[in-house]
Formats: sequence, structure tokens, C-alpha cells
Amino acid sequence: MIDLPLSALEVAMVQAGTRAVDTLRDTTAFAQRLDALGYRRLWYAEHHHSPAIGAFPPVVLTAHAAASTSAIRLGSGGVLAPNHAPIMLAEQFGTLAALHPDRIDLGIGRGPGTFDESTARALRRGAGPTTDDEYRDDVASMLRFLVDEVALGPLPEPWLLSSSTAGAALAAELGLPIAFAHHIRPDNTLAALDHYRAHFAPSPWCGRPRVLVCVETVCAETQEEAVRLAGPMNVVKAGLLKGHSEIPFPTPAEASAHPFTAEERQALAAFGAQQAYGTPETVVRRLAELADATGADELMLVTPVHALAARLRSYELVKQHAHGPRPSAPR
Repeated sequence: MIDLPLSALEVAMVQAGTRAVDTLRDTTAFAQRLDALGYRRLWYAEHHHSPAIGAFPPVVLTAHAAASTSAIRLGSGGVLAPNHAPIMLAEQFGTLAALHPDRIDLGIGRGPGTFDESTARALRRGAGPTTDDEYRDDVASMLRFLVDEVALGPLPEPWLLSSSTAGAALAAELGLPIAFAHHIRPDNTLAALDHYRAHFAPSPWCGRPRVLVCVETVCAETQEEAVRLAGPMNVVKAGLLKGHSEIPFPTPAEASAHPFTAEERQALAAFGAQQAYGTPETVVRRLAELADATGADELMLVTPVHALAARLRSYELVKQHAHGPRPSAPR
């Protein structure tokens, strides 16, 4: 059992042989099922110009999911500050929070959301990569706009996304809860969270350090099935290890025929050892170990597998074995 809330990150993988509109349709069913399962929150990631991930704005997906669910918290994980004017983020998520009180999160990140340089420049109207000072100013300005200019009522809950000690330092300085991308930079997790807790300054947004850790999780009835389901994302990762841009998200059959090099297999095994793959018992044990090691207040699962049914089954199995079945509603 895991005595922590469980949440989910939606990255909207566009599967081989399908269209982006099919992925978009799946996001609704996914949100509704996670709502019924009792997951704490569901966040949407911002990506652009990717053959593997749909370019769906988090604010739009958040609005759509909020209208078709009843209890789960929704928001961005994250919306990327360099690509947006701070006042627009404040207005968009402030409006959502007013429409759906106590259900909207505003997770803010720094990356461009694309591996394509021309797309990154287009998102920033020709500007180059944001500096540390510019990023800090953007986040601080967005927080001020939320209070000073939006103030429609209940405000969204702000979170700072991080995969490094630098991001953790900014979250600590601004007094924000941190969502750490263990699924991207697991080697940075412990040092960054130690820094965050040691330097945290309480703020009106957050009175104490709060830590959410995002972990790649693939759960199935058997170890063999979990390995098969994890295969397509491993192909994508292997390409990134070579410095290639993202490729279309392959099927499990295509992934099983992929010729991984010995170096790729070693790197993927090392990464996988820090995530949570396997049977329900294995996955829950691994998540519990990660929660203990990081002192997390909450775990967020990201499950980039082929086919909605398999992805939902992974979340169902984790929830059933981590928290037990939900009690039936009284009649």
C-alpha cells in the first residue's frame, strides 16, 4: 500500500497508424476514467511540432476535461513560461479556476516544448532561449498578475516544474510547491529536492515545502506484458540518446523488432531501474521505495504506452494495489 495521493500526467502520444484527432478523443475518456478511479490530479504537458505527441494546448485540454469530470484536479504539467506572456497565463488559468473552483492547477515549466529550433523560435517570436533571469521574472510576474489583475475568486494552485537543482532553487525562492521530473532526469532528483527543502522560503502560495515526484510507470498483469508495453517509448528514447529528433510513436510489434545497440540497452536498463515497470506488486513496491527515498508528498504517474485500453489498465492496476478498491457509494 502507498499512503500518498496518486496523480497522472497526460502527454497525449499520437500512436502509429492513428491521427492526432484520435488521440484528442482519447484524452476525454482518459480523464473521465481517472476521475472515477479517484486519482488526485491530471496534468497536461505542452509540446509542439512532434511526430509522437499531439500539439494540444494544456489550457484547452484542462477546460475540456473540467467540463466532463467532477472531482479530479486538472491543469498544466506544464505550460511553458517562455512561450507565453505571463498576463495571458494568469488570465487563462484564473478564469478556469473561477469556473471550476478548487480544481485547477497551474504547473509552470521552462523548456521550449520542442526539439525543433525553428519551432522554438516561432513560439518566442524569433527570440532565443530564455535566460535564468528572464524565466524568474516571467514566473514572478505571472504570480503577481494572478493576484493583482485576475482575482476573480478562487485562484489556481501554482506549481513549479523542475528537472534540475536550478529549477528547485527557484521554486524554493518563490515559495512554490515543486513537481520534479524524475521521469526525465532521475539522476538529479535527490540533490534537487534536498536543495529545495533546505532553501524553501514560505509564501502566501505555500507555507511549507511540498513535493510531487513524476515517475514513468508501466503496469500490467505480467512482467512480460509490461516489458512489451514499455517497448515503444524505449524506441523513442533510443533515438533521443543518438541526438535524433522525436519519431512517430511505434506499435509494440514494431518496437519488439527494433535493433537496439548494446549501449542503448544498457542506458535504457539504467533509466528503467529508476522508474516503475512490471506487475502490480513490483510497481507498487517500486513506487513506495521512491516515495520513501524522495520524501514525496504525492506521486504523479506518466504511462506512455500504445493503446488507450492498455494505458487505462495500467492506472487501474496501480490504484487497486496501491490504495485498494474505492468504497461503494451509499445507496
